[in-house]
Amino acid sequence: MPAGGASSGGADRIGGDDDDEELMALAASAPRSVPAGAAPKVAFLFLTRWDLPMAPLWDKFFDGHRGRYSVYVHTDPAFNGSEPPTSAFHGRRIPSKEVKWGHISTVEAERRLLAHALLDDPSNARFVLLSESHVPLFDFPTVHSYLVNSTEVFLESYDQPGATGRGRYNRRMSPVVTAAQWRKGSQWFDLDRALAADVVADRVYFPVFRRFCRRSCYADEHYLPTLLHIRRPAAAANRSLTWVDWSRGGPHPARFTRMEVTVDFLRWLRSGSTCTYNGRTTDVCFLFARKFLPNSLTRFLRFAPKVMGFG
Repeated sequence: MPAGGASSGGADRIGGDDDDEELMALAASAPRSVPAGAAPKVAFLFLTRWDLPMAPLWDKFFDGHRGRYSVYVHTDPAFNGSEPPTSAFHGRRIPSKEVKWGHISTVEAERRLLAHALLDDPSNARFVLLSESHVPLFDFPTVHSYLVNSTEVFLESYDQPGATGRGRYNRRMSPVVTAAQWRKGSQWFDLDRALAADVVADRVYFPVFRRFCRRSCYADEHYLPTLLHIRRPAAAANRSLTWVDWSRGGPHPARFTRMEVTVDFLRWLRSGSTCTYNGRTTDVCFLFARKFLPNSLTRFLRFAPKVMGFG
């Protein structure tokens, strides 16, 4: 969707306040592949509560790579801040609606971001969902190459017994979504253009989730994993590119403060795991990490040139 003018509050936005159904219908008609000969871009989709405290780090990550990426930001509609004109985030907010944690509104926001990215630029080939507490672990060329050359999409989709997996399934979803099709996974995804188009075009499964995945269902952990399992199960690497620490228990992952960000920790995040990429074993498994508090920004800016190769 072409960039629009300034919105109320003084912050530039992309497009107008489109009705979601109309927006999804428009996006569903967008090309499902990048035009022949076009250089593929990565669309970075930021789903945030408010502002972007890590924006200075991301700006250094993006610096010098214009034409190889796109940025889209979905924030609280009441937020009226703006980024400097020199920032990659300037003018990249899309028309947004309120998002509640664990609510179907989270999935609606994700679909909104995908729709705008599909319409805005036909060269957007990969679509990565990120939050305000995300940081990149590698330089832009590494991340771009990893994504656009992947033969798979990076989205968890697994069957988990127990209350936090199968126990969230609502039998009233049947027969559209059966218990055997129910899947779980992290909400932080990387999709290719064809799958992103499938998500915005979905008129079968999303209405069922919107109606029956409520309260303790947590639609953001089940809608995309289930849709992927039904539509394109062979396309998934079945892992997320975002590292998080769930070892401390509870409904939210651990948060990291300034003093916990060290050179050794960052090096471990970059190469402390093994996984498969395009059929080969690699130690580059996580391209991003979260949740980092705003006070850790100065440490990232300090260590990025030495450890991550940018800035």
